[in-house]
Amino acid sequence: MGLEHYIKDLLYRYNCVVIPGFGAFLTQEKSAIIQDSTNTFYPPTKTVSFNQQLVSNDGLLVSYAAEAQKISFEEMLKQVNEEVAQWQKKLNGGEHLRLSDIGSLWNGPEGKMQFQPASSVNYLTSSFGMNSFVSSPITRETIKTEVSQMEERIPIAFTPEKRETLTVRPYLKYAAVVLVALTAGFAGYKYYQTNEANLQLAREDAQEQVSKRIQEATFFDTAPLELPAITLKTSKNIEEQPIAEKGQKVHHIIAGAFRYRTNADRKITQLKKQGYNPSYIGTNPFGLYMVAYDSYTDADEALNALHQIKRTQKDAWLKSVK
Repeated sequence: MGLEHYIKDLLYRYNCVVIPGFGAFLTQEKSAIIQDSTNTFYPPTKTVSFNQQLVSNDGLLVSYAAEAQKISFEEMLKQVNEEVAQWQKKLNGGEHLRLSDIGSLWNGPEGKMQFQPASSVNYLTSSFGMNSFVSSPITRETIKTEVSQMEERIPIAFTPEKRETLTVRPYLKYAAVVLVALTAGFAGYKYYQTNEANLQLAREDAQEQVSKRIQEATFFDTAPLELPAITLKTSKNIEEQPIAEKGQKVHHIIAGAFRYRTNADRKITQLKKQGYNPSYIGTNPFGLYMVAYDSYTDADEALNALHQIKRTQKDAWLKSVK
């Protein structure tokens, strides 16, 4: 049946594989080592040992082999017992039992079983692909030491350097250096001026965009003030506020306040398209043109309308004037 093939597969994943009625193979992780005598490096590995006392069937080996051969657990257990009986017969006859990639077993003195693990397989999966190798010792160079020793024995004489007589040519060299420096400085200055001009244009453009956005923005009066009722004359494109009777309050649902009149006109046109009855109600203390969604003389009706509008327009608020 080749029971050792299933044992080998399980040794990669488990630290103990029990052969029922025979014994158990155990694995233990071993760190990487360097053998100084041969300069050989050995990667981390799993060392395999054998324990003759562990013979109880834990079901691991039989279940794995049964699933691999597509047979029942009982039938596989019967085959395992038959192969173990053959192993025992071979050992009792004084022969060595050699299990491929696992090791060799034989009966020693006093009937104690001996085991020699195989070194051809490393069962530690994290060391897959790592083999042992020999690294030759590094030979350090001794040239520096030898030169130091030579300097101690042999004096070294230094010949003084002959100084050249200055002529016109050295001045030409200095003039060339100054010319190069001036050219580089002028080029850097022009580059700096160009960048500054570009930055100034960018700042002016950004300022213009910000001013444009501010002018088109909608401002809301967060602290409504009580103002007397007034009647304003507006252009034909602007709706006038309802004229209240004397002593009667008019309740306006404010849509926004604008810096420019044209923006207020645009807002009224937009609200009309949305189905509101907008009107222009004058300016607030800050000089902003105020636009209302609608205006009511009945307070309860105004509050109900404000409640409906605030479902979609959170910034709407109520302003009441006499």
